[in-house]
Amino acid sequence: MSEFWPTELRVSKDRHRLTVTFDDGASFDLSAELLRVLSPSAEVQGHGPGQRVTVPGKRNVQIISVQPTGNYAVRIGFDDFHDTGIYTWTYLRELGEKGGELFGAYEQELADKGMSRDKSEKPR
Repeated sequence: MSEFWPTELRVSKDRHRLTVTFDDGASFDLSAELLRVLSPSAEVQGHGPGQRVTVPGKRNVQIISVQPTGNYAVRIGFDDFHDTGIYTWTYLRELGEKGGELFGAYEQELADKGMSRDKSEKPR
């Protein structure tokens, strides 16, 4: 159970950002790209240790839906048809607090694998 509860989730007009505001006043502006490439779904994270994949080509991905899942999370749908990630309040908070660091690691993974934020190809 999360110690922080969101008081507002707002998708930007261009659908490239999600702002999450929590009950302690903290607010985070998360890019659709960050949310997509760090999706908590099995498709991205795998089914066990060491199975996570790097998803390239999502610089311009858009959020098309944000659906409540119980009272602990939301399911976010993207315009590339990915919609299996369940983002708990705790995970959204983690992305807000550590997003820059996590995204930097993602960009390094892309570079290490010769992949790009702009070119869509099979995740690996």
